[in-house]
Amino acid sequence: MTSLDGLSHTDHNQPYSDDYLQAILKSVKTIAMVGASPDKTKFSYGVLRVLHETGYDMIPVNPRPGLTEIRGIKVYPDLASIDRPVDMVEVFRRAEDLPEIARQAVAINARVLWGQIGVTHPEAAKIAEAAGMKVVMDRCPKIELFRPFWKPKLHLEI
Repeated sequence: MTSLDGLSHTDHNQPYSDDYLQAILKSVKTIAMVGASPDKTKFSYGVLRVLHETGYDMIPVNPRPGLTEIRGIKVYPDLASIDRPVDMVEVFRRAEDLPEIARQAVAINARVLWGQIGVTHPEAAKIAEAAGMKVVMDRCPKIELFRPFWKPKLHLEI
């Protein structure tokens, strides 16, 4: 596993370095996905599937009554209910929900708070970083995981 020590990113309105993102994705094993959906047409389902198939220990989090599993993986109603350590909390929820989710991520001692594309909130970043967590916002780990292999070649003529 890669250590996150010494890596930081404090202005979440600026692009993240490849090293920062890759170090996070190499260092985490267990990812709790808040807002995971059992609907195969939803983006969160596809991200959960790819990350799980890539080898991450995925923990879907969704409070929907009667929802007990997604892709054969046990679903938890909230972060506090998870029965094992969580490295990263990935969020597929509205941006205004992010500060409360950050507080919950701190409470379970997660090391990373990751807001999906479109999910950003400065207060959430402050909450997580004050607790020593790394933060990524407005990015998709599935995309970042494979980015080194498909960098566009914009210099080529069409």
